[in-house]
Amino acid sequence: MEPYGDLNPDTDDLPLRANTNHILVRHYVLDLMVHFDSRVIGGSIVLFLEPCSGVRTKPEDDIGPGAGDGIEIIESGGTEDGSTFQKVDTVKEGTIGLEKTEVKLFIAKERDQNEPQAACGSKTEVDASNIQSSHMWKTSSVSDFTLVLDCCDLDVSKVEEVDITCVSAMSDLIPEVTPEKSEGISTNPQAAFIQNLFSMPSSQWRQKHWFFSQCSRAPGAKDDSSLHFHGDHWSLQVRKSGVVSPEEFPRVIRIYYNTRPTGASVRWTKDQDNRVCVYTAGSPINNRALFPCQEPPVAMSTWQATVRTPSECVVLMSGEEQVAPTEDGNTHFLFWNYYVTMPMPASTFTLAVGHWRNVTVETPPVLENKVEDSCYCGKTPEHRADYEEWTETELVAGLGSSSSEVVKDFPLQTGRNQTARSDSTFCHSSLEDEKLFATDYSGMVDDGISCSHDDYPCRFTEQSAWSQRVIPHRVFSPVCLLQKAQGVLKLLPQCLAAAHAVLGVHPFPRLDVLIVPAGFSSLGMASPHIIFLSQSVLYGESPASGNSGLSLYGSRICHEIAHSWFGLVIGARDWTEEWISEGFATFLEDIIWAQAQKLSLQETMEQFDLKALLRWRRLSDELQNSKEELQILRPNMEKTGQVSDSGSSTVKHALNPEKTFMQVHYLKGYFLLKFLASQVGEQPLVDFIRLFVRKYHGKLVLSQDFLQMFLITFPAMERKSLTLSAIYADWLDQPGIPKWLYERSAVWSKARLVEEVKAEVVKWILFSQTHQGKGRKRKRIEPKVNYKELSSEQLVMLLELLLEESELSVASMHALQKTYSLQEQDAEVRHRWCELVVKHAYTHAYGDVEHFLVHDQAMGVYLYGELMVQEDPEQQTLARRCLSLVQEEMDQSARRVVEEMIL
Repeated sequence: MEPYGDLNPDTDDLPLRANTNHILVRHYVLDLMVHFDSRVIGGSIVLFLEPCSGVRTKPEDDIGPGAGDGIEIIESGGTEDGSTFQKVDTVKEGTIGLEKTEVKLFIAKERDQNEPQAACGSKTEVDASNIQSSHMWKTSSVSDFTLVLDCCDLDVSKVEEVDITCVSAMSDLIPEVTPEKSEGISTNPQAAFIQNLFSMPSSQWRQKHWFFSQCSRAPGAKDDSSLHFHGDHWSLQVRKSGVVSPEEFPRVIRIYYNTRPTGASVRWTKDQDNRVCVYTAGSPINNRALFPCQEPPVAMSTWQATVRTPSECVVLMSGEEQVAPTEDGNTHFLFWNYYVTMPMPASTFTLAVGHWRNVTVETPPVLENKVEDSCYCGKTPEHRADYEEWTETELVAGLGSSSSEVVKDFPLQTGRNQTARSDSTFCHSSLEDEKLFATDYSGMVDDGISCSHDDYPCRFTEQSAWSQRVIPHRVFSPVCLLQKAQGVLKLLPQCLAAAHAVLGVHPFPRLDVLIVPAGFSSLGMASPHIIFLSQSVLYGESPASGNSGLSLYGSRICHEIAHSWFGLVIGARDWTEEWISEGFATFLEDIIWAQAQKLSLQETMEQFDLKALLRWRRLSDELQNSKEELQILRPNMEKTGQVSDSGSSTVKHALNPEKTFMQVHYLKGYFLLKFLASQVGEQPLVDFIRLFVRKYHGKLVLSQDFLQMFLITFPAMERKSLTLSAIYADWLDQPGIPKWLYERSAVWSKARLVEEVKAEVVKWILFSQTHQGKGRKRKRIEPKVNYKELSSEQLVMLLELLLEESELSVASMHALQKTYSLQEQDAEVRHRWCELVVKHAYTHAYGDVEHFLVHDQAMGVYLYGELMVQEDPEQQTLARRCLSLVQEEMDQSARRVVEEMIL
């Protein structure tokens, strides 16, 4: 079943169904097991809920349209070996009968005594509307309050209320209610306990997480604990009979579920070593096919997660500490525990499970098969539940203690404000790294701005975090790429220190980098504490490319690091305003990368001009070949940030596969910031951005928040007639290219580095003109042409300008390839080279095109279209052959676009 059903990708938006104006998930506790044999992640998730006060709810607001499409009916069953399975009856939209498909979903034999087996013995029913529901859903009333969660492609077997009264320390968090304190305090002891748990200060976050952990293990409520649930394609709806308001709804619920192999939130594939792996792939539907959640970005939450995997696997995840796994002595599965203390949107949760290796500088060229994984140190400890090193008495007694007193004996290091563990291979950060960049930043500036976000352990308030230029970091890759990945490990300290010099304190205490499988659809993706990098950015250190080969490598790393500030610690309140994340990261990557390279001011400005012209050409080409509605940075205009009474909304164009591969939010957003820099100066704008980060970190913003603060900070803009409405009209609310950008592009085209390229282009055109035809009978001695050595960006520009030529001789193509060793350059250069090969049907380099389409899938999508449009049978055969080689591992959105081009 396709994850998006019969939705029209050109017009349909992504629905966010969660009723976040009624009730919010404040914390998630996930307990999951990864089954590679069946491509299923199964287990449970516990939600800690807080009602939103002062709102009235209407049942029709809670239940969105579209119920009954793409659902599955689950029945419990068993196998001879004692494991359980589920029979899945697929109910297809618009059909009356059932098309039955039996799927075995193996679940661990060893379970918590409170966890139900498969469907927990309760059958689901099918009504005339083809709706999946628990068997008691019909008995609930439309007047009952409904919790609506975003959910897709999940098989939910049971939803239950959690009985937290069995947590013996609960009474310590329930205050004595006196008449003068009774106002606003719930008379329900469980609700009061949870509310006080939410209210614990950030200095007591360890105790807070211990309580969350204890509550998540509590059994289901004995009296009618099963809650009624109902699922459609996009949501899971939960009720409790007789409960008519969010305030009365259970504060802690547990959902048992399994993912589906076809669920779009995770990718089941093989890595470059041909070993199985699974990871969250940055899907347009985010994480709703991984766990039921509240997707709207306003639903900021923290989480804890335990993931059980085969012992040979590594689990990487959004998490604040670098954890060593523990072993289950019975199954020999490993338990990996991660957590976060900063509230984040559920879409930022990231998971990767595979057979990757920790990259070290000393990794030998050839790894023996028996080399032990270096993802953790020492022997694997026996399994224990996290936080159980503490006794209950110690934790409760510490509720009034300072954080330093409570933390000192905790078994796991925090990772916060540490450079590295001297005896660990977890992180590669050292005092040498710190000293190397000691002059980059003068320290924290007292600008009088304090944190305005909700209380959490914030690094912006820690003096030591401001001086930590290089945070602990690790790099993971498949074995076959360990040598190339060493370059990432060597470059990371420079880029991290440069980012600190530009933007100040690192928002997150540590960083993992993973080289993801070849089918990953972009060059990189940043999440809290972890970055996914495509193999296409890896630098082979070939003699031909020299230091210029680092350009794509370094700039992409800097781009993803920049997302720690814009995209993560500061996020868009309305997901249609992607430029707040991507435009800022693109603008900042140049500044951070120039800082990392220690360029002079002149070198920096020349590099900026060349990159700006390349991006202008890319944006101009994209806008000429895309629909106008996809070119607008603020498509909701004056309605940006608005939601329904319940909190539900839609994300415009989110499910359009064409939009997935567009760069308008990157490029037009970048040019808006370049425009603002032209008005106030580059460095004043960077200083202002750092000030903006200080004020808005930990919060969600709209375009107007940044622009209004900019106009207030630079009042001279008013005299230039630069107003908020003018910026909206020129840059955010209209398609096309603003006038300033046309004018500025003419300046960039005359920059020194560009003029050097133009001179080389003239040489190559003359060479081609003098080498047309099949050659002469007598070889004539010709004057030798000296070609200038060009940087990677200059090579891209050279090839782009040559692409504008209607004819290039075979001799000139051969000479180009040989002169610049184009097949050994970075992926951006090789991409343009492949375009040139296709345009001029240079058959001798078709091998380069095939290699690019197979190994650089993140960049090769539209190259398929160029192969097909030439109407050359040999090129069309090449396109079909390459697709057949990679279609199983290719990203679903990319495959869909390519198949449309070919078919």
